Amino acid sequence: MSGAHVMNHKHFLQFRDFTADEFDYLFARTRVIKDRFKRYEKHHPLADRTLVMIFEKASTRTRLSFEAGMQQLGGAAIYLNTRDSQLGRGEPVEDAAQVISRMCDIVMIRTFEQDIIERFASHSRVPVINGLTNEYHPCQILADIFTFIEHRGPIAGKTVTWIGDSNNVCNTWLQAAELLDFNVHVSTPPGYEVEPERAGLFGTSHFEEFSDPIEACRSADLVTTDVWTSMGFEAENDERRRAFADWCVDADMMRVARPEALFMHCLPAHRGEEVTAEVIDGPQSVVWDEAENRLHAQKALMEYLLLGRLEG
Repeated sequence: MSGAHVMNHKHFLQFRDFTADEFDYLFARTRVIKDRFKRYEKHHPLADRTLVMIFEKASTRTRLSFEAGMQQLGGAAIYLNTRDSQLGRGEPVEDAAQVISRMCDIVMIRTFEQDIIERFASHSRVPVINGLTNEYHPCQILADIFTFIEHRGPIAGKTVTWIGDSNNVCNTWLQAAELLDFNVHVSTPPGYEVEPERAGLFGTSHFEEFSDPIEACRSADLVTTDVWTSMGFEAENDERRRAFADWCVDADMMRVARPEALFMHCLPAHRGEEVTAEVIDGPQSVVWDEAENRLHAQKALMEYLLLGRLEG
């Protein structure tokens, strides 16, 4: 990394980029920011600041939550999609980072390989946020854990069950478990298991793999899943549909979880595939709170990356 000309900024490229103490601050700060939002109180700490959002993968929730969030903080947000700027194709990623970061205060990128965002960040003069890569989705888990705390209190020592594909969201849950000291039960079809190295884990002490999804859900405090086919793997749709048939979160799975267990899904959802309508539209589901909390958690994140810790 040619770092001589690069400012020493904090980035949020994967969950473990922050300490447990920083997450404690962010969860508390998200609560404050959300309360203000609910009371229609103006909160403009990022007046005159500009966020550039670079999308190489389509997104509804990520764009909306970052764009609305930046505006609610008093700043401006600029949307670039691949048609406007192809990272690493029209020009090297490193060059794009140099130029883009001179024209804004903070950057959010949703792209394919984690390597692209790492290279961009290493040449950026401003903080860079991972809005999703093939490997990780840290903003989603920031919001999900905040949602859990909001409904059930501290997550330390709890059990989160992941059902389905060991994808970027699963990888991020596993990193979070190591950092915040909770457990993850993972149940995937054969051939779709967790790869600890790809997940960026220090060890395997915070997760357990189950071949039977029902067993994985036993005594869980939270059951969560995602679409069977992540972006970029659409060619495998039919094959995955067959492989994942028994990994649909249904009432039987929720019944063996704790009575107060929550259900989450980062959306978009396919009812009848990875989850039944009965579960996602049922009383244990908090998916709409979870989706809204992307907005508040990311506001706390952007505020922290630009201004550090704030009181009041």
